[in-house]
Order: sequence, then C-alpha cells, then structure tokens
Amino acid sequence: MDATGTRTTSPPPVTGLETRSIDYVPVSERHGKVWHLGPLWFAGNAQLATVAIGAAGVASGLSFSWSLVAIIVGALIGTLFMAFHSAQGPKLGLPQMIQSRPQFGYYGALLPVIVAVLLFIGFNVFNTQIAEVAVAETLNVNTTVGAIIITILAFAFAVLGYRLIHVFCQWASVLFIVVYAIFGIGLLAALHLPAGFYSFGSFKAAPFLLEMGIILSYQLTWAPYVSEYSRYLPRNTTTAATFWWTYIGSGIGVLWLAGLGDFLAAAYPKIESSVTAIHTAGNAWFHGWGYIVLLCSYPGLIAVIGLNMYSGALATLTTIDTIKPIKPTLTIRVVAITFVTIAGFVLALALPGSFLTNFEAYLFIILYFMIPWTAINLIDFFFVRKGNYAIKEIFKRDGMYHRWGWRGLTAYWIAFAAMIPFMSTAVFTGFVASSSALGGADISPFIGFPVAAILYWIFTRNLNVAEETRIAEQQMHEIDPQGAIGLGSS
Repeated sequence: MDATGTRTTSPPPVTGLETRSIDYVPVSERHGKVWHLGPLWFAGNAQLATVAIGAAGVASGLSFSWSLVAIIVGALIGTLFMAFHSAQGPKLGLPQMIQSRPQFGYYGALLPVIVAVLLFIGFNVFNTQIAEVAVAETLNVNTTVGAIIITILAFAFAVLGYRLIHVFCQWASVLFIVVYAIFGIGLLAALHLPAGFYSFGSFKAAPFLLEMGIILSYQLTWAPYVSEYSRYLPRNTTTAATFWWTYIGSGIGVLWLAGLGDFLAAAYPKIESSVTAIHTAGNAWFHGWGYIVLLCSYPGLIAVIGLNMYSGALATLTTIDTIKPIKPTLTIRVVAITFVTIAGFVLALALPGSFLTNFEAYLFIILYFMIPWTAINLIDFFFVRKGNYAIKEIFKRDGMYHRWGWRGLTAYWIAFAAMIPFMSTAVFTGFVASSSALGGADISPFIGFPVAAILYWIFTRNLNVAEETRIAEQQMHEIDPQGAIGLGSS
C-alpha cells in the first residue's frame, strides 16, 4: 500500500505482462476501446462447450424448433444481466467479485467469492474434458496429452493478462466467424434433413424450461467475470456502450453456437458428443473438412479456459485477501493462476461421467447461488449507491462497509430460501417444481431475482448514500486525482 492506504503495484513492465490483479486501476493506466468487448465476449461463447449445452433440449425430447426458441429466450434474458455487470468495470476500475464487499461486508462477501472460485474451476473441468476429445480426434493423441496441450496454452494466455487477452480474442473471433460461416453453408448443402425437421410439434414445458434455464444460467454465470475485462477502459466510457458491446458479442456467440448444437443434436440424434458431431457434419461436405473445423476451434477453447484461469485467480486472491490482506504483485497473480489451473486440470482427469449430464446439474446449482448475488450487486450499483464506492474502504476490514453487510446477507438468504421450492435438479426437486402444474420445470431464477432485488432495495432505504458518496469522492482525490476529475459535478 502507498501512503494513502491504497493498493499499489509497480507500473506495467516492458514485457507487457499484467501486474495488477485485485487492486484499483488508475485512470493513467486506462486504455483500449469499448468495442473490444464485442469480440472478447463473442470468443468466450464461440467454443465447443456452448455447442454441447445447445443439445440439451433435443436430448430431453424437445423438437429442434422449440429448443431453438428456448435458447433464444434464455440468451436474451441471461445476457441482459451479465452485460449490466460489464458497465461496472470502467466506473470502478476493480475486478468483479471484490465489488461485493459494499453489499455483503468485508467477510460477508466471502460466500459469493468462494462460489465464484468454484464456478471458474468447475467450468474448466468441463471445458478441459471437451478439449481432451477435440485434441484426441484431431491430433491422434490420448486424452491426457490433449488436456495438457490445451491447458499449457491457456495458462500462457491467462498469465499474459488483460491486454493480450483482448488481442487474442479479436483474432480468435475473426477465425471463428470465417470458418464456422463456411461450415454452416456446407452443413446445409450436405445434409438431407427428414420432412418435418423444422416443425414445432407438441410443446413440452419441462424440457423447454430446462433448455431455457441452462442457457440463462450459462450466460448469467459470466456475471462474476465481466468487469474484469472492462476495468481498464477509460473512465468516461459510457454505460450504454459497455452494455451493448458486451450484450451483442456474448449474445451472438451463444445463439450461434447453442443453436448449432441444437441443430446437430436433431440432425445426428445417435451422436452424443458435440465434438464428434461437428467432425462428422464437416466430413459430410467433404472429407477432412470436419478435421479443419475442429482445429480452428482450438482458439475458442484456449480463450474460455484462459478466461476461467484469469478470473479464477482474481477471485482466489480476493478470498485470500479477505482472510489475510495481501499486496498484489505479478508473482502472486501467477501463483493464483497456477492454483486454478492445477485444480481444474486434475479434476478434469479424475471426474468420470457424461459431460452434458454433469454440466446441466452443475450450471443449475451454481445458478441458485449466483441469482441473489447478481440481483443485489446490480441493484446496489445502479439504483442505491449509483456507482459511487469508496475504493479504500473496500479494502478495510473495519471500514465504512463493515465486516458483515446485514442488508445484502439478509436479502440474499431470504431470496435463496424462496427459490428452494421451485428448484429442480438431478439431486433435488422442490415441492412446487415437482407438482403437476410444473412437472419438474425449474422457474426458481424468476423467483429469486425479484425477491433479492426488492428486499435489498427496501433494506437500503435508510442508508446514508450522500455521506458515502462524499467519502468516495474525497478518497478518489487522494488515491487518483486524475480519476477524480468530474466527480460531484451534475
């Protein structure tokens, strides 16, 4: 820390490696264009795991067309919330999960942060399992070697940090668009689909809500990541621009790839693996094309696994910092990335079972914990404190935001309890979800979000926001005078 009590690190080195982690990014170090968020979030979804989740509706007995509708609805809703989180980055200059301390308290924020760490590691377990299959099919090596190859490349991607992550995702997006556009044309030309393939058929509520919930959860679970990748943008970057570039990039990515997964599952019902389906469909046009498509899918896998390593490290450091304050350095960031990398890699090799079945259950369980958090975090940022946070206080155990934030914690647990009767997974089904009216359909997100948001808004009615804003502006003048320009003006 410097004399003002602010977390500091040395200036970025000439190697281009990022040194900052959970500390504040001063205005003098801000860079980049807001449109860079578009290709980054497109690349995050333009990968093989997204194809797999698009197949869930058809696998559960839904027609291609009804499954596609469920994908569209889930993407439109889920992407909405993660894009709003993206707007927090330029305003605060902080990674996502440490921003939970003003709502939940210094110690109270540990739960959502630990859930986020499990989220990042868990996603990499499943992404690595897909990478094993992809590399094995294209390079003719065993799955362990395939996992090692992709993991090493993703680790280097994460260590290089923010700037090169954006550059890599821009090129990965271009490659994907070209290859998969050609793949789509060839797919439609080569396949002879049965009559009635595009007909809706009978509507089935349970598998429809299952597919919609998986896509909604898939998009919403990006929420603990998003401001990580916008926090270096200039402070005057508008909320609207940040929102729309994130929303459009991520939305197109999930719609394209999940829609492709839906199509392949309906066209090749006997093929369970999304990787094998792409390989087979590509070769249906001409031999070797499926191989090329899978090879060109590597950057997407590297990008998403690397994003999980990078954000997982930041959440891990936030957890450690809560227990014992640390000084952010390049070395400690690399150590945290190494921890997340090893955990995901070992679990990917150790855990057996069907990818899709495990991933569905995993997504829903994580969703249950993240729904109340995202509601409270967004309500606080946009409607309660309106983006005015005292940066120094966020890093103080006994500071303005206290050790335990009773408002956020109370709203969180009441909302979580309200969701329980509506939950439906392979391990637990609430009594409302199992009733004849819902038939196992899960509508808990539509219960938990409004309950958490409304309760938190009510609990904060007596919060002295004006005084907090005054302290926030005063501290910004101390830690980053250039960043304080324009604060307090109307």
